[in-house]
Amino acid sequence: MAFHQRSISLPSRPHVSETQVEQELHGLEASISSSSSISTMCDGLRSLANIYDGLEEIICLSSHQVCSSQRRNMVDGEMGCSVELLDLCSTMQETFTEMVVIIQELQLALRKGDDAAAQAKIQSFTRLMKKARKHFKQTAKKAASDKLVMLLTNAREICISLLESTLHLLSKKLEMPKQSIVCKAFYKKKAAVCEEGQLQELECSIGDLQDGAGILFRKLVQNRVSLLNILSS
Repeated sequence: MAFHQRSISLPSRPHVSETQVEQELHGLEASISSSSSISTMCDGLRSLANIYDGLEEIICLSSHQVCSSQRRNMVDGEMGCSVELLDLCSTMQETFTEMVVIIQELQLALRKGDDAAAQAKIQSFTRLMKKARKHFKQTAKKAASDKLVMLLTNAREICISLLESTLHLLSKKLEMPKQSIVCKAFYKKKAAVCEEGQLQELECSIGDLQDGAGILFRKLVQNRVSLLNILSS
């Protein structure tokens, strides 16, 4: 029986440097903290996915193979945190999917003039937001002497911040009282056509968030596999 041996050849140097990744993370962090736009958060998810591409190139460098027990422990610690990040990202994908369904059902209720159904959908959206927020928890930031581990930690924390900021922005889109998109449509039926257009725009934005979260999730999985390959070498 023939066995195929896995190639262990690694690139001699990365296409992206640690300094570049660090600068991109700082830029993304600043963008998140200063923005109140969902479109910026959509772009942020894709930017973070690209950053994880760069991190994977760095991980695969031969110079980053785990040698010391201290470094192995640091990478192991970050690997444990990466599982929580994967769970969070997966949960957010599911949340965005549910949001799209609720908004579609809300638009249908508004078209039919079914005030009770519209109110129920608003409440469903609010409950979904509260449920999603419970998945975010504060974690103490640990200093890392290893540059790669530091970059991984920073990327993870920025990812959590981005997703949490996204939820905050979405909640403002549907908050009470009348000035929010849904409530204006609910209370001012003459503006229903205009408000339905805004709801459709919100639906598209959440769809973009869902796509961005999916891309990021796949990059996180790929990143984790690369780390496991190094730890097992």
